[in-house]
Amino acid sequence: MEARQVMTSPTITISPAATLRQAIELMLEKRISGLPVVDEIGQLVGLISEGDLLHRSEIGTEKHRSKWLDFLLGPGRSASDYVQSHSRRVTDVMTNDVVTVEETAQLEDVVRLMEKRHIKRVPVVRDGGVAGMITRSDLLRAFLKAAAAREKTPGTDEEIAAQIHASIDKQDWAPEGSIHVRVIEGHVTLSGTIFDERERDAIRVCAENASGVISVTDDLIWIEPTSGSFMIPTV
Repeated sequence: MEARQVMTSPTITISPAATLRQAIELMLEKRISGLPVVDEIGQLVGLISEGDLLHRSEIGTEKHRSKWLDFLLGPGRSASDYVQSHSRRVTDVMTNDVVTVEETAQLEDVVRLMEKRHIKRVPVVRDGGVAGMITRSDLLRAFLKAAAAREKTPGTDEEIAAQIHASIDKQDWAPEGSIHVRVIEGHVTLSGTIFDERERDAIRVCAENASGVISVTDDLIWIEPTSGSFMIPTV
């Protein structure tokens, strides 16, 4: 799945010349936590979010450092902190080094980037302008859409069984050739042997994720490889 398939577009933006009050009012009105900042020709120049507004003099949350730390960091750092907590202009408070992705970026790469950089939103760019925005909420909406699409294509019992077998066969952890799947009117029964108890839930999830599955019964038998002892599910 590509970024353009899940991004929110068009995206609400703001000018770097806008005031913080305007930015905050816009975020509250639109119920969003961040705004791309674009210049007069529509080029992305920054991003302002709730995180940029945590340390503000208006609410008494500006940063206070000890004198020895101020001495070590130098007056320049303190001056920058002062601008961040006292300026009323978006251009002074926004994040300048914005992480972006192209429209064709794979969603797995976008998620990996969000995790690595510890960010909650990523602007999607086209020719330097903002084509859309991907947030964690967009990922949740994509999940619901994919889940709904899967539920609309139930398939026959034979197709369901084939889906489950294919899903299990793709997994490196799955026991090869020892899992049997029986499907009757969407109700799945799993039988066979496993050699690690943790495989039980994973195989069940493979079955539950197949389109058209109504229920899954676990009749798998766990055999302990060393001793040969076995365990039959009690539920």
